[in-house]
Amino acid sequence: MLLIVSNVFMTFAWYGNLKLTQMKINVDWPLILIILSSWGMAFFEYSFMIPANRIGSQINGGPFSLMQLKIIQEVVSLTVFTVIVATVFKGEPIRWNHLVSFVFILLAVVFAFWHPR
Repeated sequence: MLLIVSNVFMTFAWYGNLKLTQMKINVDWPLILIILSSWGMAFFEYSFMIPANRIGSQINGGPFSLMQLKIIQEVVSLTVFTVIVATVFKGEPIRWNHLVSFVFILLAVVFAFWHPR
């Protein structure tokens, strides 16, 4: 859950300014103000991401290696991003090649957690 919340903040920190531009809210803002507002949102991303990594890491007694944590984070990030694009940026189509790419990323998770004997 921490990763999901973190990635919602991350997605809006990185791409929310584009939606605001689309809505003609920040068209006159200087770039530095857009950057600073994104940094402000990124603070909340980190406030959820850091605890998620600390709880999940084998270094702190959690179940996941660093590589597994990163791959989980990427899948959560892509999933959250896709949901936000489909709901907030409704004009952005999700094409078959995007779905195939997502399947390959899910396969990366399988390989990251697979322990051949």
